[in-house]
Amino acid sequence: MGAHVIKMPDIGEGIAEVELVAWHVKPGDTVAEDQVLADVMTDKATVEIPSPVIGTVIALGGEIGQVMAVGSELIRIEVAGAGNVKDAPSVIARPAAPAAPAPTAVPAAPAAPVPEVPATAASSRVAASSPAAPATRQPGDKPVASPAVRRRAWDLGLELQFVPGSGTAGRITNADLDAYLRTPAARAPGTSLGSAATHYAERNDEEVIPVIGLRRKIAQKMQEAKRRIPHFTYVEEVDVTELEALRAQLNTQWGTERGRLTLLPLLARAIVQAVREFPQVNARFDDDAGSITRYGAVHVGIATQTDGGLMVPVLRHAEALDLWSTAAEIARLASAARAAKATREELGGSTITITSLGALGGIVTTPVINHPEVAIVGVNRIVERPMMRGGAVVPRLMMNLSSSFDHRVVDGAIAAGFVQALRRLLECPATLFVE
Repeated sequence: MGAHVIKMPDIGEGIAEVELVAWHVKPGDTVAEDQVLADVMTDKATVEIPSPVIGTVIALGGEIGQVMAVGSELIRIEVAGAGNVKDAPSVIARPAAPAAPAPTAVPAAPAAPVPEVPATAASSRVAASSPAAPATRQPGDKPVASPAVRRRAWDLGLELQFVPGSGTAGRITNADLDAYLRTPAARAPGTSLGSAATHYAERNDEEVIPVIGLRRKIAQKMQEAKRRIPHFTYVEEVDVTELEALRAQLNTQWGTERGRLTLLPLLARAIVQAVREFPQVNARFDDDAGSITRYGAVHVGIATQTDGGLMVPVLRHAEALDLWSTAAEIARLASAARAAKATREELGGSTITITSLGALGGIVTTPVINHPEVAIVGVNRIVERPMMRGGAVVPRLMMNLSSSFDHRVVDGAIAAGFVQALRRLLECPATLFVE
């Protein structure tokens, strides 16, 4: 037997280090060829690292959240044959027997707690189904759940500490919340749903969440954007009554055959038209070189909220896509981002970005520019308001555009002209299709 060392691969040109965001194996596990060992992240793209060999995991080369250099040791696997490490015998012996030289130390070490752990987990799950003992973990243990599940539990008034988790490593899922809601424990004092004691009792719990993975990338990128770019935001209201009427008509006539349209494809089309008149906003600014690159191609970043955080997949060559092709590509990119399947190429290279919170968009926002771009267009919610038209008060659908610009590159007059061009196009949607 020998040891095979797998090093952190070169994931892409210019990438010197990556962040380790997930392990799929642990020491002692048997792995098959092409089995995924770990997930690493760079530039918001998550990449799976597969095993090129068959064997047993000896040691892991890093911890979750650790930034590792390309070429550093990722994992060691015991394989049949010599392996690729010259000192394989001694390498295997060290982790196998840290306290004694006996080769049986590897199976002996975990043997004692093995029956105890499943027994405890099993008894916890049994206890969780009883109203007398709803707790599923020891005091101080942190319940594991996605941000979406945590938000739903908060809305329901549930303490995750009392909810049994059926996912990997005890992760709590939405199905677990549904199951817990059906148990008497969900309405017991102190853990009840809608109980006055729950809502008004003092709380002293704390939760420390490490900033790793996508959340770390977002934090770094936002901090860099605000540090480098002197932002200014320009807000304009747009009458989208005619635009929404056109969208409804197109969906009625073609929705089944070609797919339903949202506002975003129409806005992307308006941006394509407007940047022809104002190419200054479809650009990137290189701070270090002190140069501006203006692009003929319109690569639109689509800010997308995922369970892990904000991602910006890129609608490439929007200028070459028709309305339905644009809609289909936006939907595909959003799905890939939310499933953490977007590639590095799909998450980079945008020249201008759209950000929208849909119905949660509020009245005004101050969006942060997607560095090194120089402009971002923010969409606020659509509301029906009374407006004066032809001396009469009439109901109109109104929406604000909150757009931010890099003041080093884009003057106020240019920004205002660009947004006014968007307003004209959206208020008279037939002009979106006039070349």
